[in-house]
Amino acid sequence: MSVLSEQGIVTLPSSHSVEQTVRRLVGVFEQAGMTVFAQINQQSAAEAVGLTMRPMTLILFGNPKAGTPLMQAYPTLAIDLPLKALVWEDAGGRVWVSMNSPEYLRQRHTMADAPFTGVRALVERALK
Repeated sequence: MSVLSEQGIVTLPSSHSVEQTVRRLVGVFEQAGMTVFAQINQQSAAEAVGLTMRPMTLILFGNPKAGTPLMQAYPTLAIDLPLKALVWEDAGGRVWVSMNSPEYLRQRHTMADAPFTGVRALVERALK
């Protein structure tokens, strides 16, 4: 099951905790030769300023060898690169992974092709 919002966000369910899902995603991305640039634990950031938030981590990842030529051809794409995967827990305790759809990125930056179509398969592999 996945949800594609009108805003171009694909959301997939995970049967793992946020922490486990993050580890699994990082492992799959790295095995695919991608660089994980950052992991932002937004729950920890909220707690650091005295606020509460359900578990939520943003992963920034990509492949500079593939992304650089795309940003050279489509400079505005740099606002959406590196790619992002948001791992979050809803109010019912269910864990989800959300990301921009390749078609949304293609349209947003008037690209001829949607070059990020393989990312969903990597995410789905991590969620198994």
